[in-house]
Amino acid sequence: MTTQLPLWFEAGSLIVLVLILVVDLLLVIKRPHIPSMRESSLWVAFYVTLALLFAVAMYFMADGEHASQFLAGWLTEYSLSIDNLFVFVIIMTRFKVPRQYQQEVLMVGIIIALVFRGAFILAGSVVIEMFISVFYIFGAFLLWTAWNQAFGSEDESDEDNRFVKWLKTKISISDDFDGNKLKTTVKGEKFYTPMLLVFIAIGTTDVMFALDSIPAIFGITQSPFIVFTTNIFALMGLRQLYFMLGGLLDRLIYLKYGIAAILAFIGVKLILHAAHENNLPFINDGQPLTWVPDISTGLSLIVIVGCMAVATIASLIVMKRRHQHVKYGPVEHEAHHDGVGHSGGHPAGEATQMSSSEAAPESPRSAHDSGSDDSSDGSESGSGREPGSR
Repeated sequence: MTTQLPLWFEAGSLIVLVLILVVDLLLVIKRPHIPSMRESSLWVAFYVTLALLFAVAMYFMADGEHASQFLAGWLTEYSLSIDNLFVFVIIMTRFKVPRQYQQEVLMVGIIIALVFRGAFILAGSVVIEMFISVFYIFGAFLLWTAWNQAFGSEDESDEDNRFVKWLKTKISISDDFDGNKLKTTVKGEKFYTPMLLVFIAIGTTDVMFALDSIPAIFGITQSPFIVFTTNIFALMGLRQLYFMLGGLLDRLIYLKYGIAAILAFIGVKLILHAAHENNLPFINDGQPLTWVPDISTGLSLIVIVGCMAVATIASLIVMKRRHQHVKYGPVEHEAHHDGVGHSGGHPAGEATQMSSSEAAPESPRSAHDSGSDDSSDGSESGSGREPGSR
């Protein structure tokens, strides 16, 4: 790209986007509630429209290449963020997060994701500037990730991550939530609530997803500004999308293959670009492989849209043939936190904490995902989906 975006446009855009995120966060803190379908749909439509208008602004401020790179990057990051929602569903189901606090958990997860992705973007930009051949590594990593996404094992998908398991042995954890507090008092003793474990599980999951998403976006654009804004737009509205889609998330059984295809395509694109700009002495005597094709942004955009469209339509067709009915809205389950346990033989939490009777009964989908002994409704909602495969 020869045309550069004006500095005032880049700075102003980042300021406005951060302010929107801050306002969204304040709304969650000041008014914790369960968003309705209408509210969630309006917010998602607002953020999608905002992203499209931003692409139009980039077209007029710079050129079509900037706008195309933003759209391709945004769609890639958005698809990966939707995949992230599957893991968020499992985490909140396993820890039985009360419905009215799921918004706050999602918002914290989004903020943590932005922090980690921002750090990885800065590090990636520096590495690429110094060593363009790092694209060989990025490409190989994305190909491995794509394979694991499509064909990886689900054996550990229902297990707590190792850090959470280790933490349970070191600190006292109450059995119940106490609102959205991280600490509570039970019979005069201080306990951490399961909310702490939820935030840690979400945060460590965000790190793993950032490791996938950042090499993917650098395969589309090398502009740090576009990389960062595509990540912001992909995460904006993700909280509302979670509440809007609800049960549909579990029925998109072919989504993982669509995402795997996108990651594999970008991995190949990165390797071809690295070869086209090659400076490794043991490849072609350190000279660029000029005959290697360089995949255009336009083709990337077509492939990304095509993969997501095919995966989504195929999933919906299968869902219709199986006569599956989708319940939209948040994941529902009891607030009581079975199985978290506590260290040091302390008694189970009670007193100031929220009782399980205050939350809605556990849905069949939640029971299925949580891996509990409760039986599911017999549907095939989880078949074919491997949230832990990445």
